[in-house]
Amino acid sequence: MFRQRALQQLAARRGQIGRLGALVGFDGFVDTIVTPVGLRRSAGDDFTPIATLAEFGNRIAAAAGKSTNIELYPRLDKLGGNGPIMANALVAAGARVTYVGAVGAPVVHPVFADMAAKAKTYSLGPAAATTAVECEDGKLMLGQMRCLDDVTFERIRTVMGETALLAEFGAANLVSLVNWTMIPNMTAIFTALTEQVLPKLPPSPDRIYFFDLADPEKRSVDDLRAALVAIGKFTAFGQVTLGLNLKEAQQVAVALGVADNGQSESALRAMAQDIRTKLNVTTVVIHPRESAACATAAGTAWVPGPYTEKPLITTGAGDHFNAGFTTGQLLGLDPEGCLALGVSTSGHYVRTGESPSLAALETFLANWR
Repeated sequence: MFRQRALQQLAARRGQIGRLGALVGFDGFVDTIVTPVGLRRSAGDDFTPIATLAEFGNRIAAAAGKSTNIELYPRLDKLGGNGPIMANALVAAGARVTYVGAVGAPVVHPVFADMAAKAKTYSLGPAAATTAVECEDGKLMLGQMRCLDDVTFERIRTVMGETALLAEFGAANLVSLVNWTMIPNMTAIFTALTEQVLPKLPPSPDRIYFFDLADPEKRSVDDLRAALVAIGKFTAFGQVTLGLNLKEAQQVAVALGVADNGQSESALRAMAQDIRTKLNVTTVVIHPRESAACATAAGTAWVPGPYTEKPLITTGAGDHFNAGFTTGQLLGLDPEGCLALGVSTSGHYVRTGESPSLAALETFLANWR
């Protein structure tokens, strides 16, 4: 049973986590989680929500040539962005974390205060904003992110300073560079790191470089291919993992000319392996909502996930998967164990709204239904 094997590996190695460091960057969002109102009865949360994105889309489409008003009922404001959510989850797991990103100016925005108290934090400027419309079958992320145009390599180097930049990258066991789609200068940042920073560091072939594209639908295929080439260059400096949800994997498959045969176990294994072969990276992981698969030089692995039809929250689920998977990598778990930690970290989060400690993760992994 894969969960038992993962638990045994985790129990043997969990004590190492406090000695392991991660550098994560470079975005930052203030997320406002909202529910679209279908039929209001009285004040507050006394309403029937618009249950599905299809229903939400139909409401919008029906307004063409006319107009409509849709109430978005606020549930909470929270830390957002692929980087901060992943960093926060790594902190909860017990890793030492440095965060570099757009988390507020001139001071860190209050939603990031708890993370900044636990992780060494370098703020590159104001945070972007997302209104996350959550329905039962998915979410619609409406972003205002012009401030991310200012996230450049020169800005990173100016804020951190050359000495700290080299020291932080040099000390990291995991470097996680996420949200390529929403940071226009990210490919240039990748190139600057592989040409100007990493060659100056002592060799560290075991360092993990993790990448999450974050839904590249709005970027051109040529841009996506250029980013994938830039990601591949990190293999000269360590172990490269590309993390993809199902939609992202399908978009990458199209860009690379890889077959997409659905989300069965065999199809996911094959797509992960084909993408890995095309890119010549260490690991490719694909995580739909109900399962996850990965491919390495040793072959492929797949695990089912603890899917729930009634999650408390879904925004950030993928980032929690990434945190769990890379925690497994940091601790030296096998690919199946890394997948198990990924789906369990995400599963715990969507049920509770909280990033799990390793102790909570062990409990969830042992008992999920």
